[in-house]
Amino acid sequence: MTAQHWSVVTVTYNSADTLHRCWAGAAKPYEWIVVDNCSADDSAAVAEELGARVIRLPENVGFSRANNVGVREATGDYVLFANPDLEIQPDGLDALRRHLDAHGGLVAPQLLSSEGDAQPNGRGFPYATAKLGNRKIWPLSKIHAGYRVVAQPGTAVYVAWVMGAAVAARTGDFVAIGGWNERFFLYYEDHELGLRAWRHGLPVALLGDVRWTHHWARATNTFQWSRAHTLELQSARTFFGLFPEFLVGLPLAARRNRQAARLIGSPVPAQRDAGERPVPSPAGSAGAS
Repeated sequence: MTAQHWSVVTVTYNSADTLHRCWAGAAKPYEWIVVDNCSADDSAAVAEELGARVIRLPENVGFSRANNVGVREATGDYVLFANPDLEIQPDGLDALRRHLDAHGGLVAPQLLSSEGDAQPNGRGFPYATAKLGNRKIWPLSKIHAGYRVVAQPGTAVYVAWVMGAAVAARTGDFVAIGGWNERFFLYYEDHELGLRAWRHGLPVALLGDVRWTHHWARATNTFQWSRAHTLELQSARTFFGLFPEFLVGLPLAARRNRQAARLIGSPVPAQRDAGERPVPSPAGSAGAS
C-alpha cells in the first residue's frame, strides 16, 4: 500500500506565505485537500498552484468545522490532518499506516522545530494545573514535568492526546467517533479528540520513527492580550465543562478515563495482531460532535 491511499486535509487562514515555505516543490503522492477559511490573502490560489483540491468557505468557521468539511471530501482509507506550517515527508506515511493497521486509534509523527529539536507534541492528561505548568509556572512546571511527551526514534508511546498540527487515523474510525468537535472554534479541540478516542477504545500514540518539521509559533505565547487569548479561554471553558475531572484531580480523572490512565506513558507494543485492532464503540463519547 502506498501513500496514494492517504487523504491529507489542511485548513488554511491567511497562510499563503506558509504554504509556499512548507509545501512547494515536494512530490505529493496523496490526495491533498485544502479547506480555506475565507482568507484575506491568496492562500486558496497558492494551494491550487501547489496541487491541492481547494474548498473555499464563505466565512471563517474555525479549525474543527473546516477539518470536518475536508474529511467529508476525503477518498483515502487513511486521513492525516496537517497544518500549513508542517513539512510532510511522504515516506513517513507508510510508517503511520503500519501503526494504524496494527493498533488503530490516532497516531502522530514526532514533530521537530525549525531548528531540528523535538517538539513535545504528545501530552499527558490535561489537568488545569498541568496547563499552567506548561506555561512554566513554578512549582506546577515541576509537578507536571511528564505532561510534555516526545518519542525517540525506534519507539512509540501512548499519550492522552496529540497536537492537532499533525494527527492521523483510519478514515472510517475517525468518522465513526464523530470527527472533530465543532463546539471548539480553535484550541483544545485536539485535547477533546484524543480523550474521546480513548473513550471509544481507540488508543492515541506518538510515533518516534516519523519525524517531521513543524514551523510552529504559538499565538498565545505572549502576555499581550489578543483575540487568540480570547479564543483559547473560550475553548478552555468548553473543554473543562466536558471534562470537569481535570479540574478536580487524579482519582476522578482516572476513573472516567480508565484505559487512558492505564496506558498513557507506556510504550506501544512492537508487534500486535492487526485482527485485534480496537474498533469504535458507541458508548462513552463525551463531547462528540
